[in-house]
Amino acid sequence: MKKPVFTTGQVAKICKVAPRTVSKWFDSGKLRGYRIPGSQDRRIPRDHLIRFLKEYGMPLGELEEESWHKVLVIGAEKLLLDRVQEMLPVSEEFRYEVANSGFEAGILAESFHPDSIIIDLALGRSEGLQIARNLRRNPAYEQTLIVALASEDEADQEGLVQYGFNESFKKPFDVALLAERIRTRVEEKRDM
Repeated sequence: MKKPVFTTGQVAKICKVAPRTVSKWFDSGKLRGYRIPGSQDRRIPRDHLIRFLKEYGMPLGELEEESWHKVLVIGAEKLLLDRVQEMLPVSEEFRYEVANSGFEAGILAESFHPDSIIIDLALGRSEGLQIARNLRRNPAYEQTLIVALASEDEADQEGLVQYGFNESFKKPFDVALLAERIRTRVEEKRDM
């Protein structure tokens, strides 16, 4: 489970410095956080710590994987995946896994812990709907963005929502719109 807030001692371990150094960063305003009311204890929220480490060029260490936005693409053609990766490059902290079946999707969802999932219903409408339904049954995926890529006759938005999709894109569609939707989700997640 990801820690949403760290103590100065925990930050010191992550940064491989003395706790006093972290306190100095905090007191000088370089590292943002808050003090617990009625005490001098400091707390640093995860997003502030990641921002601080990046700003000062420090290694993210164990936090690196948490700073990525992970996208699981299920059943999509290589051309689509290439276009999505072009719009949301790995260099900008996006990571990808690809599944070609429902079984593979289940295994990857458990090991990869995606933030966004794109399911191409060309894989098979019933299999795609079952994947979305199974993911939504797991509390770990309640907040995950699940997007359907559907042909004209499959793109009934209300029908897909009942299976757990947040939204659908009718093929052919502009990949830039899909990329923008994922970027919006990344920003929403950072603002939480």
